[in-house]
Amino acid sequence: MSNLARQIQQEQQQRQQQVQKPKKSVQRQTLFSPGEKILGILFAGAVCIGAVTMVSNQSALYEVNKNIQQTEAAIQGQTEQNKDLSMQVAELSTYERIKAKAEELGLTFNEKNVKAVRD
Repeated sequence: MSNLARQIQQEQQQRQQQVQKPKKSVQRQTLFSPGEKILGILFAGAVCIGAVTMVSNQSALYEVNKNIQQTEAAIQGQTEQNKDLSMQVAELSTYERIKAKAEELGLTFNEKNVKAVRD
């Protein structure tokens, strides 16, 4: 029985040793170091800021182009109106019309008072 008792004692000691053995901690290897993570975050931030800046610049350019087109349309409309008015001035300032209007108002034509104007 002494052999049996020794075996049992050895088994108990082995169990206690197994229980008492500190478990090896498993160290996880990270893919990126903290410095690389910071650089990655900074790079991502710079890309986002650049993208926002580009979008805002495109938006500002769109607004400016829209204003330019509106101004050009207004200029074209005013130019057409000016042409129409200059045509009316040319029609209303003919010699025959002026003479007829003067006669309506009771004015007479005196050739002695007419002087030629040279350019």
